[in-house]
Amino acid sequence: MTQKNTLREIEELEDMGITLSDGTRLSARVWRPVDAGDDPVPAILEYLPYRKRDGTCARDALSHPWMAKRGYACIRVDIRGNGDSQGLMEDEYTQQELDDAVEVIHWLAKQPWCSGAVGMMGISWGGFNALQVAAMQPAPLKAIITLCSTVDRYADDIHFKGGCLLNENLGWGATMWCFSSRPPDPALVGDAWREMWLERLRAQPFLPETWLRHQTRDEYWQHGSICEDFSAVKTPTLAISGWGDSYMNTVPHLVDNLQTVVKGINGPWIHKYPHFAIPGPRIGFLQEALRWWDRWLKGIENGVEDEPDYRAYVMDGIAPETKSLFRPGRWIAEQTGSTRHFPMETLHLSDDGLGPKGPLTAQVSTPLHAGMDCGEYGSFWAGPELPGDQRLDDALSVTFDSAPLPQRMDIVGAPRLRLRLSADKPQAQIAVRLNHVLPDGTSARITWGVLNLTHRDSHAAPQALEPGRIYDIAFDLDHIGYRVPAGHRLRVAISSSYWPMIWPAPERATLTLDSGALDLPLRPSGETDEWVFPPEDADPPWKIRTLREESNIRRTEIDKATGHVRLSIIDDAGLVEDLEHGARSGTIAREDWVIHPDDPLSARGSCHWTAETGRGDLSLRTETRCEMWSDAEHFHLKAAIEAYENDTLIYENVKASKIRRNML
Repeated sequence: MTQKNTLREIEELEDMGITLSDGTRLSARVWRPVDAGDDPVPAILEYLPYRKRDGTCARDALSHPWMAKRGYACIRVDIRGNGDSQGLMEDEYTQQELDDAVEVIHWLAKQPWCSGAVGMMGISWGGFNALQVAAMQPAPLKAIITLCSTVDRYADDIHFKGGCLLNENLGWGATMWCFSSRPPDPALVGDAWREMWLERLRAQPFLPETWLRHQTRDEYWQHGSICEDFSAVKTPTLAISGWGDSYMNTVPHLVDNLQTVVKGINGPWIHKYPHFAIPGPRIGFLQEALRWWDRWLKGIENGVEDEPDYRAYVMDGIAPETKSLFRPGRWIAEQTGSTRHFPMETLHLSDDGLGPKGPLTAQVSTPLHAGMDCGEYGSFWAGPELPGDQRLDDALSVTFDSAPLPQRMDIVGAPRLRLRLSADKPQAQIAVRLNHVLPDGTSARITWGVLNLTHRDSHAAPQALEPGRIYDIAFDLDHIGYRVPAGHRLRVAISSSYWPMIWPAPERATLTLDSGALDLPLRPSGETDEWVFPPEDADPPWKIRTLREESNIRRTEIDKATGHVRLSIIDDAGLVEDLEHGARSGTIAREDWVIHPDDPLSARGSCHWTAETGRGDLSLRTETRCEMWSDAEHFHLKAAIEAYENDTLIYENVKASKIRRNML
């Protein structure tokens, strides 16, 4: 039985100080019932580096006041060294960051307006540290909601995938190089803002360098990876992600491995909260969260623990859209577990295509620009970032097509590829895409996976290949929920490169395939939804005045003189003014990825961010740049930062590093 929630009048505190044991003051934005002092409420913590004052305002406005009106105190904290909080940040998910979070949780539980029960919620960084803090088991933390997060920082984040270096390692590192170097708001921190900013700039770490010094799964990556000990998480956990994101594997991993109450939802969405994400259908995430908090923070017996373990959206197979607003499909519900119990159908790779077992004599040595239609690793900005028509990439790859399907096929889970192969070089990569081929020839990517073949046995201790030796390898493609219509075909596309998704091996290799099979997790098809979510709901949007409209550009170019292929990306988030407190904020992100189809050492990535903020006559701006290239033995990194006050340069710094390649 669900308790009816009467809406309560709320108040907002734009800068509640939380002073840690070492004297560092963290800044929190709080929404809570005005009578919470007389009628205490549970606290819900969202703990991020992404700047509550001008970074997460749009989503905060939709979500936190809505929840506060229903009897909760919502606390949005800038982590140490970010936004309006004091201190310095050294890296992502440090023990300092997690210890600070535990202190905040205990502090919240002791406040007179708090009932003593605390929940933790977050997407991406906030979803990561919610899991990591839960594993530390602070007593007041009674439940978490984690969205778009990971259980394995090495194998399933933005750094490495299948032992291959993701270019998102540089791309997201550039994002943080910009985000964390921005100033606090003088209206909140007072005259100390300039010294806080300069101190932050002087100490700013260039994180891609840190991450690239750990190319194997060592203790650095084990820290914060809850897969090291799933049993440490004892709080009830609601996990959510989407097929348009890069963290879809986490939800079934949590459902199948946590030893506490855990429920999982995978929808069609990109890297956004599902009550305002694209592509639709959206769901009433806030209503789902409210029922979760009511059960575990207020003790209301509403039956959430008896609901299906795993609810997933099975998307209808359609022609690819690089920006999708809605995906037709249906919701399925698994009462126990996620997808491990589904039957597997095996299709073999042969000289005749994808189907019955037969001889296989294929060789794979693809041009290094194969993959230009891969889309973003995870769609974060809601631009044209989803994978496009795969036909050009298919033409550069070795492909295996099935016969037209006699009946529709619902693929739900993680397909597994098994191969016997050899390579002619001591280092080599393999990229595999499972595609849906429509009757008109259009090719849509269903799911994909990559493997650094020197990591075939271990991500901790890679071993060089013996050229010419045949190896048995196996790896999973990403989880997916996808319906292929009857009469359409499946295609397995194999390449030895996947640019600009992953950095190429130092030499162009040729792979010889001896045999191969694809195991497909299939679920019986149905016609209707097996679960119905409430419709999306939210509070009124953030009140702003738009000074520059947002825009997204993604362009591929071929230099006919040199043969280089370039992907250029510009994501302009626009410039806005907050109508309540008057601060201006905006960013422009630019990325360039260049490679020559025949030369792996020609690969180069560069990023340039402009971030501006200010109020009245005060204008503050940072320009952050970075680039990466490699030779046969080393990676080379260069990063620069400039800070301006009213267009006067007040700080600049340039960093450069050379890092030895380790089977990468």
